[in-house]
Amino acid sequence: MADIPESAISEKFLAGTGPGGQNVNKVATACQLRVDVYALGLDPDSYRRLKTLAGSRMTVEGELVILARRYRTQEANRADARERLNALVDAALIRPERRVKTKPSKAAKARRVDSKKARSTVKAGRGRVRPSE
Repeated sequence: MADIPESAISEKFLAGTGPGGQNVNKVATACQLRVDVYALGLDPDSYRRLKTLAGSRMTVEGELVILARRYRTQEANRADARERLNALVDAALIRPERRVKTKPSKAAKARRVDSKKARSTVKAGRGRVRPSE
């Protein structure tokens, strides 16, 4: 799990939409988490992956904005936002495995050609029958 410094995070609570009835209109329960990505100290590859994963949630100034309004309480939304932030950063830290290019052997190529020829002869035998004279 990524260790995110508190100094890089700023929280703001907004009036949210969704479940909660009249409470939604009165209480600021939605949590907007802003994270300064440069303060995380990620290596360039991880930063690039984070930028790709974040998509439109990343601002031009290098801030990652996460809006959590799934729950009815501030505490639950705050925890949800931090969980999602951790998941995003953890996913960015995982280096994808490099694909090793493979090439079919000569025998495999020969088997493929033989099977194609066999199939070709089967299909060629299915032609229209001409009446014998």
